[in-house]
Amino acid sequence: MNNSLDGTKNMPSQDHRSPLEPGEIKLLNRYWDAANYLTVAQIYLQENALLRTPLLPEQIKPRLLGHWGTSPGLSLIYVHLNRLIRKTGAKILYMAGPGHGGPAVIANLYLEGTYSQIYPEVSQDNAGLRRLIRQFSTPGGIPSHVGPPTPGSIHEGGELGYSLAHATGAVMDNPELIVACIIGDGEAETAPLEGAWKAPSFLNPQRDGAVLPILHLNGYKISGPTVLGRQSDEQVIALLRAHGWDPVIVSGEDPAVVHPQLAQALENAHTQILRIQDQSRRQTVAHCAPWPAIILRTPKGWTGPDTVDGIQIEGTFRAHQVPLAAVRENPAHLAQLEAWLHSYQPDTLFDAQGTLVPELAALAPSGQLRMGANPWANGGPEIAPLPLRPLENYALEVGVPGSTKHETTRVLGEFLRDIYTDTSEDPRFRLFSPDETNSNRLGAVFEVTDRCLMEPLQGGDDHLSPDGRVMEVLSEHLCQGWLEGYVLTGRYGLFATYEAFAMVSASMTIQHTKWLQHARELPWRVPVPSLNILLTSTCWRNDHNGFSHQGPGLIDTVLSLSGSVIRIYLPPDSNTLLAAAEHVLLSKDYVNLVVVDKQAHPQYLNLEDARKHAAAGASIWHWAGNENSSETAIAMPDIVMACAGDVPTEETLAAAWLIQRYIPALRVRVVNVMDLLVLPPTDTHPHGLSDPDFELLFTANREVIVAFHGYARAFHQLLHGRANPGRFHVRGYNEQGTTTTPFDMVVLNKMSRYHLTLEALHRVSGEFEGAQELAEHCKHMLARHEAYIHEHLEDMPEIRDWLWSPPEL
Repeated sequence: MNNSLDGTKNMPSQDHRSPLEPGEIKLLNRYWDAANYLTVAQIYLQENALLRTPLLPEQIKPRLLGHWGTSPGLSLIYVHLNRLIRKTGAKILYMAGPGHGGPAVIANLYLEGTYSQIYPEVSQDNAGLRRLIRQFSTPGGIPSHVGPPTPGSIHEGGELGYSLAHATGAVMDNPELIVACIIGDGEAETAPLEGAWKAPSFLNPQRDGAVLPILHLNGYKISGPTVLGRQSDEQVIALLRAHGWDPVIVSGEDPAVVHPQLAQALENAHTQILRIQDQSRRQTVAHCAPWPAIILRTPKGWTGPDTVDGIQIEGTFRAHQVPLAAVRENPAHLAQLEAWLHSYQPDTLFDAQGTLVPELAALAPSGQLRMGANPWANGGPEIAPLPLRPLENYALEVGVPGSTKHETTRVLGEFLRDIYTDTSEDPRFRLFSPDETNSNRLGAVFEVTDRCLMEPLQGGDDHLSPDGRVMEVLSEHLCQGWLEGYVLTGRYGLFATYEAFAMVSASMTIQHTKWLQHARELPWRVPVPSLNILLTSTCWRNDHNGFSHQGPGLIDTVLSLSGSVIRIYLPPDSNTLLAAAEHVLLSKDYVNLVVVDKQAHPQYLNLEDARKHAAAGASIWHWAGNENSSETAIAMPDIVMACAGDVPTEETLAAAWLIQRYIPALRVRVVNVMDLLVLPPTDTHPHGLSDPDFELLFTANREVIVAFHGYARAFHQLLHGRANPGRFHVRGYNEQGTTTTPFDMVVLNKMSRYHLTLEALHRVSGEFEGAQELAEHCKHMLARHEAYIHEHLEDMPEIRDWLWSPPEL
């Protein structure tokens, strides 16, 4: 334990000229002491916040939760960023990547006054200090990591790996912002963080802000060393340089050595950022020199207990969490904790009222320059709404429903193209996609913008430039992480990816949903644009890529999350896709999942009907059934054929067509579900239909044959709480796939029109003329299909060319 400026523990370090006077170093170190003291107090104490009386066991929390090891480094950086802001007026957002650095960040927010401003009950006095320490990691309090309740934060470090991607997205189209992104060396071992080092290849200094990575190498994670912590300075520098950074080393165990090093490194980095931006913004072609970065090597658990029970703690993995674990039971540990806390000399930091002494309080910036009050960490300054042109500009003309085909997502590309055009003077929209914009039929955007790349261009490049605003990188983690940082700072966007590989970043979707769920509960949090995910190249139409590309699992993942935040839409055609896109792009505080295939599919609804269908979430397609053609007084179907998703819709319509043609006396109702979350009861999801409205669609007692885009279990899950859910018989993706024909995919998963028809015949009550003939026809066609595709390597003509038309009765 050594937080004295007269300490003797030194490591060899680079020779930096110091920008600090000795008096300023002492003030900065005292402020750092205050932050470290409050960090330790939050982890351990529930009473006696400033140790005005001898420490007693009952003043210790019964459960010691928190992470000390990373906290001194986080506070050191915060203190020096405060100094840089006061000196330069820089607008800096602080991003804490290390997982459980919450107490350090909260301590600094409290010292600068932001925390008490947002939470007045945690006042800057003795009463507020008591609340501060008691709330940390306790029931009804705050979590141990930075999260939505933390002012100044857009990043929760609970799941490691996303900090640098979030930082990069936050500065896109944000020219004055600097994100100081602190990256723990444990976090640096994750795949998303490794990929995120590529940021310089995508940040254009003419229009974007800057990310300043501060790689904090304290050498250890929870139970062992880190890879980069054990590597030499030369190795780590080479890694960062290869990705376009210009790193410097700040290293030491003595605060008197590290303070001036870090102050100089931050000043140099800020000067370098301004020089890069100024040079680029005075040129017509964007230019980017290597961006600055800092590699900070300090001991794990710095200024904490050196040894405990004869075992080395400081500078080892044992400092990661709670260095003194048995304080209530072990008098020696209690005495050591008391000595540790007194080493920071709290009586010299806080006055008798428990308020930070004036000479230290003056070290924090003021107003919105405080990092906890940075407006970009709370939806940004007021941002203009996203301009959307009328959907009539893009809508398809639909004659007889289902009689024409069109690549469903192509109209969305035209819609997005015009958003780019209409935000060109005030950029606030970007499309993110893993090298798949054209593949996903969204290529119309390239009529007005390019793919962004800061690397050298070559003659054969296609729509590639530093000025491009389409972000393509072959990493779902980066695409989603960039978008998350972009929308959390108040801008709008869309992440479009192949359906199966959205599972690569599924955990990010979970974390973002959790963030929004808790942020909604905080009245001071401003609503932010929704996270919009477009899943295309779906499981049913990845017949050419094979089994690895076939998986609708993100639907299940999202369905398991809070209904207050999630929305899932399965548009059956282009016009319903437009209606969904208009809705999700304007929405706030949601995770919107839109699932639709990119290839040519039948088109069913004109724009007016598509809007009505999208607003309802599910509706009866009367034109596709025959329940109203009966001469009986009450129109009630004998069977309900339901569908959700584009391929399931086509198969359901074909099955209904077959039934009506072979068995005209059997009354069929077709229900299309576009919004999956109308299915659960109203107390489960706000979109849920009332029981009477649900029965208007599906009747109260008829059997329902369902063709569903995803796993059947997900659909059954949605029906939990409805009366008699056992009458729903769901066919969906069943992990059967390979490289095969499109129709063979639905056959393999027993969701083909023939399987649906056979299921309907099995479930319907009563005897109907023509039923046996139809069943034989279905079995014959399935056998014929298998023989045909093996011989001709494509689907039968009557399948390939089938389009819906009124059945010949």
